[in-house]
Amino acid sequence: MCRLPTTGLISPVMSIQLLHADADLLVVVKPTLLLSVPGRGPEKQDCLVSRLAAEHGEVLAVHRLDWETSGLLVLARNKRAHREMSILFQQRAVEKQYVAVVYGRVAAQQGEVNLPLIVDWPNRPRQMVDHERGKPSLTRWEVMERGGDRSRLRLTPVTGRTHQLRVHMLSMGHPILGDSLYAEAPALTLAPRLLLHAATLGFRHPLTGELLAFESPPPF
Repeated sequence: MCRLPTTGLISPVMSIQLLHADADLLVVVKPTLLLSVPGRGPEKQDCLVSRLAAEHGEVLAVHRLDWETSGLLVLARNKRAHREMSILFQQRAVEKQYVAVVYGRVAAQQGEVNLPLIVDWPNRPRQMVDHERGKPSLTRWEVMERGGDRSRLRLTPVTGRTHQLRVHMLSMGHPILGDSLYAEAPALTLAPRLLLHAATLGFRHPLTGELLAFESPPPF
C-alpha cells in the first residue's frame, strides 16, 4: 500500500540536508514549503539559496524545484561551475528521477506523456497543454506500486518545463495527491502536501569529471 506522510513532514522549518560539498558544487535535499530562489516581495526572500549562502558564501541556482516539491538539488559555488553545470542540463546530461503518488490506479505499467506546455497567463503560475504554442515536453513514467485509490510512480522528465510533471500527470487523469494548483477533491485532500520528491540525481562533475550519483528516499 502507498503510504501518506504525517503532518510533521510538511514543516517549513525542516532542515536542509547537505549531501555533497566541494569547491564548486553543493548537492542538497530541499524540504517542502521552501522556495528554491527568492521570489518577489520581502516575504519571499527566505529560500534555499539564501539559507545556503549564509553558511557557504556564494551560491548560484542551476535548476529549481517548486515550493511544494522536495528533493535533490545541485547548486554552484562560483560562476564557472554555474556555467558548466548549466551546460550539462542543457545537453540533458543530468539524470533525474522523481517519485510521485497520484490519484487512482494507473492501469498500464509504464508509458510516457509527450504534450507541449505553456504558461496559462490568466491563471499563472499554472501551466497548460497547448499544441500550437507550447514548448515540447516529455515525461516517462513507471508504476512502482498500487494501493487502493492511488499509485506510486517513478517519473523521468526528459525535458524540464515548469510544472511539467504535475501537468502531465493531470493530463493522464491521475493528478498528484496534495497538488494545490492542479488537483481537485478528493486528490487534493488525500495528502497534507504535494506528494512529489526529486529522488535521484546523477551527473559527471563539470570540472573534475568525477561521476556523482545521489539518492534521497521520499518522505512519504
